[in-house]
Amino acid sequence: MPPTTTTGRYGGGGALSVSLTDQLARGPVVCAEGYLFELERRGYLQAGAFVPEVVLDHPERVTALHEEFVHAGSDVVEAFTYYAHREKLRHIGKEHLLEPLNRQALAIASRVAADTGTLLAGDVCNTNIFDPADPASAGHVRGMFTEQVGWAAETGVDFVIGETFGFLDEALIALEVIREAGLPAVITLNLHDVPATRDGIALPEAMRRLADGGAAVVGLNCGRGPATMLPLLADLVAAVDVPVAALPVPYRTDAEHPHFQGLVDPAYPLPSGRPFPTALDPFTCNRYEIADFTIAAADAGVRYLGLCCGAAPHHVRAMAEALGRTPPASRYTEDMSRHVYFGTDPALARHNLEYGRSI
Repeated sequence: MPPTTTTGRYGGGGALSVSLTDQLARGPVVCAEGYLFELERRGYLQAGAFVPEVVLDHPERVTALHEEFVHAGSDVVEAFTYYAHREKLRHIGKEHLLEPLNRQALAIASRVAADTGTLLAGDVCNTNIFDPADPASAGHVRGMFTEQVGWAAETGVDFVIGETFGFLDEALIALEVIREAGLPAVITLNLHDVPATRDGIALPEAMRRLADGGAAVVGLNCGRGPATMLPLLADLVAAVDVPVAALPVPYRTDAEHPHFQGLVDPAYPLPSGRPFPTALDPFTCNRYEIADFTIAAADAGVRYLGLCCGAAPHHVRAMAEALGRTPPASRYTEDMSRHVYFGTDPALARHNLEYGRSI
């Protein structure tokens, strides 16, 4: 398929013909994710089923979030088809929306990618019906992926992301379908308590199998925050000869709570008993933590970087800036030298600066 045309968002240059492979050869790729959580926070998506009906109900909000993520430094516009598969829509009784929702999401993303000179990605994800004990489930999963990847291919995406897989075998089905469509595949797995797949495959071996299956990029997304994903990355980079991806959730997970679904907040008695998914605010990483993770992950050899559930544009900007870039949003990066109480600018009123030192 023809490569994407990009126009040098970070300054200089005319139009350059850049594919995902070309972009990775030039330097790390930043891919903003997190649409489900961000649009839920904004009041346009229901937590629980997390079906992205907002694509049809409020396409302008999806367009705006794509634009905000690119403004902040994302190299990729990812069509919001996460959880827009047949099983999720069947679950909420709206299977008739399957094709319109997917086509609309792809059209929205395609317009933004064309306008901003970014890579355009399709997306498939965990189906929640794959069961290693039920051979028939694999056929149902393949059919669901074939539908979504087919619509993405018709739109002319540059590559397809297959993400948040717990089972390696389900990820391999997604990879096969994407490759059969003639498209590059970025395949990422989701971890919980142990650093292995739900079907018991150690991570380095899982990455090797994905790379051997033809994935352009392999790695991890969702589940774990920066602190509990970072220690795993060097071994994954060493295990494969393709670029490795790392897209943590921007939450403060730790050794006792390695994934954000298991976080506990003793400060407030939550209705569900756990902060996930609607009371994670106290655990949110700040932008400086995201910058630190980005530098450490890049030093470990990670070439495809991003953030998953919980990401906001300021996190993406911190990631891009940590890689030495100046996206358009960098115009508004903080400059505390001008703050009325805490600044250093000599034009500031002395009595306010003195007051600032006292508080």
